[in-house]
Amino acid sequence: MVNLVAAQKPLMNSLMKMAGITPYTVEIEPGTVMSFWVPSETIKKPKKKDEKPQIISQPRKPTVVLVHGFAAEGIVTWQFQVGALTKKYSVYVPDLLFFGGSHTDKTERSPTFQAQCLAAALKKLGVEKCVVVGFSYGGMVAFKMAEMYPQMIQAIVISGSILAMTDSISVTTLQELGFSSSSELLLPSTVKGLKALLSVAAYKKLWFPDRLHKDFLEVMFSNRKERAELLEGLVISNRDITIPNFTQRIHLLWGEKDQIFKLELAENMKQQLGESTTLESIKKAGHLVHIERPCVYNRCLKKFIGSIFSASQARN
Repeated sequence: MVNLVAAQKPLMNSLMKMAGITPYTVEIEPGTVMSFWVPSETIKKPKKKDEKPQIISQPRKPTVVLVHGFAAEGIVTWQFQVGALTKKYSVYVPDLLFFGGSHTDKTERSPTFQAQCLAAALKKLGVEKCVVVGFSYGGMVAFKMAEMYPQMIQAIVISGSILAMTDSISVTTLQELGFSSSSELLLPSTVKGLKALLSVAAYKKLWFPDRLHKDFLEVMFSNRKERAELLEGLVISNRDITIPNFTQRIHLLWGEKDQIFKLELAENMKQQLGESTTLESIKKAGHLVHIERPCVYNRCLKKFIGSIFSASQARN
């Protein structure tokens, strides 16, 4: 029987190419590879099937990097944002390690390692400066990138995420949601488990036939062992949490009814991060705010990104 989720991938790929981005694979170092969607004009297409595409130019427009969460790869997560951004910006959509075609033979599983690999890959793609938009797990990676590469990361937009998953936040969040572990919540293995994840992630109940849930599980939840290790590498002790002194502007763009990382957490984080951080909430949206309210989300996103690049141009 045809997997309906896999069957729609060619259509999704065609839509992304129409929007102006194309797939490209970056070897960061032997054994570590990261899959991307990159601006088509930066790539030279091969003339022969056995040849690989080549990077021929740096991004020609201000650069935006969209970093996905834990339940789906890059273009599935950001399918409603890519087309809204590519007219004005060079858009890069990576698959983090163990998502999509990205993988490593290294044993490191922390958000710091993801951030290091993503930054190294972007440099290989010719990206010198960018705004990073991170959702959920990708938001933690974005925070790490901003902390470690202040000259490269001009600003970050964070949706449904926090600086780091401390053990107290992890325990409290899971108890409130009724899950025994992060893996039970974020790595469902059954249709029932996936429905439970969607029920807490979305503001309104999403209905799909069981077959579609099953097909989604088969396609989007590969590399289960490695992803379970990513979740283990996510949680740190409360004693180890520090608030970095970010030099960039940070915009927290939130679903008002987010049940996984509640708006209260975002408000507290804004206070911790200081005056360079702004918070904007979107009504009638949960954790999946960019999917549930894409038009409103895109309008807020473009307004903030536009202000960052306008300020940068004014300084130059």
